[in-house]
Amino acid sequence: MSKTLQLVSKLTWLPKPLTRFLEKRAKSVPAIKKMIDKEYDKMLSGMEHTLKPYKHTTQSFAQLPDEGIPRNKVLEQVRELAEKEKTRWEEGYVSGGIYHGDEAHIGFLNEVYALQSQSNPLHSDLFPSITKYEAEIISMTANMLGAGKTDDEICGSISSGGTESILLAFKTYRDRAREEFGITAPEMITCTTAHAAFEKAAHYFGIKHVKVGFTANYQMDLDEVRRKITKNTIAIVGSAPAFPHGIIDPVEQLSEIALQNNIGLHVDCCLGGFVLPWAEELGYPVPPFDFRLKGVTSISADTHKYGYAAKGTSVILYRTRQLRSYQYYTTSEWPGGLYFSPTFAGSRPGALSAACWAAMVSMGREGYLQNTKKILETAAAIKTAINAIPELEVLGNPLFVIAFRSRVPGIDIYRVMDEMGKRHWNLNGLHKPACLHIAVTLRHTQPGVAERFAQDLQESVAAVKNIPATTEGSAPVYGMASGIPFRGMVTDLLKQYIDVLYKV
Repeated sequence: MSKTLQLVSKLTWLPKPLTRFLEKRAKSVPAIKKMIDKEYDKMLSGMEHTLKPYKHTTQSFAQLPDEGIPRNKVLEQVRELAEKEKTRWEEGYVSGGIYHGDEAHIGFLNEVYALQSQSNPLHSDLFPSITKYEAEIISMTANMLGAGKTDDEICGSISSGGTESILLAFKTYRDRAREEFGITAPEMITCTTAHAAFEKAAHYFGIKHVKVGFTANYQMDLDEVRRKITKNTIAIVGSAPAFPHGIIDPVEQLSEIALQNNIGLHVDCCLGGFVLPWAEELGYPVPPFDFRLKGVTSISADTHKYGYAAKGTSVILYRTRQLRSYQYYTTSEWPGGLYFSPTFAGSRPGALSAACWAAMVSMGREGYLQNTKKILETAAAIKTAINAIPELEVLGNPLFVIAFRSRVPGIDIYRVMDEMGKRHWNLNGLHKPACLHIAVTLRHTQPGVAERFAQDLQESVAAVKNIPATTEGSAPVYGMASGIPFRGMVTDLLKQYIDVLYKV
């Protein structure tokens, strides 16, 4: 990182109006913009080798080949690349990402997928099996999350993942607020720890995103929630748990606030939906978070995480069919005929829904209980190992998504992340506060993995203490991104990073 950006990254004391002024000037003055772009190019060119490791080792296709490549050759390349990428997640080096990963389980899901590879829920008359699978996925998930303990008819739909579930929920709340309450300037309230998908929903649907802080135990600040509710508030959000620190927000109190103000309450259970019900049954301290609370009006839960389905499915649940109806799109005026779709997509891969259903019914209650027990026991061992290192501390008291930071000024937690990377670990780097986290999965419950994590973490901290810092690795970039006051510069860098991903 250049001396210029090193200096800029330290200017965190600047007041926000001045920061915005300087940022605007930086974009408008050609010389400054040129300097910033040069720094971006240097950073991204250094990352390109990591992002594009196959660029010079495998055949690339910027345009269609004149003649088709023989299928056996295509399969050979796909198989080769898959094998190269398999080792780290298979051996338990990755935070989250792969939640089951057992070879027999993957083979089973692949077999189901192959049987339904041509199915499309858009054509329900041709593929009624898919509507059966999806209805049962929704019902099983709803009953797991309190549907059997309320008089309301909990319902929902299948989406492509947690982000789409969240987007659908807030499209629904926005449209209901406009139709039933005449709200044309909608607002939503989330904690700063809520998933970025909520900010994305606000951006897409023209909803004012009101953020509140968190308390010393990393839970949403209830007093600030109460202060920030207005006549335009359409819903508030609680996380169970929040992605960064793995802490469950006080959903029971949020439920009371929602009922008192006649507004929606969405609970983001994308991470916890298929863990918390079983953790509660196993006797772990899980506070109320689901439809048993009257103020909870919607829940998102990812089947492709701890539900152990193939990637590409999630469930969005609503307390009433009337609320869900605002999610749907229908038209009766199109010359192509009557058209309707429950989610954003038209055509969808029915094979993913079939594989999701297969994962759930083959796992059963007992399977989810046993897997959750192993995950929580492993997570407890990892928490103990982190807290045993004097330079580190776990944030709050999480169950299975464990965030930790440095408690010693001289230990840069992002350098610890780089050192763990040298030992093959892939951990999540977080901001505000600077910390790392590991989402514990079945991959980490394999014999010896937790012990290897503890040993490698001890060695990584020791390396950071004894080896001088360099400009290599992720630490300088993470440090700049967390400290730089010109947030637009970081946004531009992220956009250029995405550009690199799409380069051939």
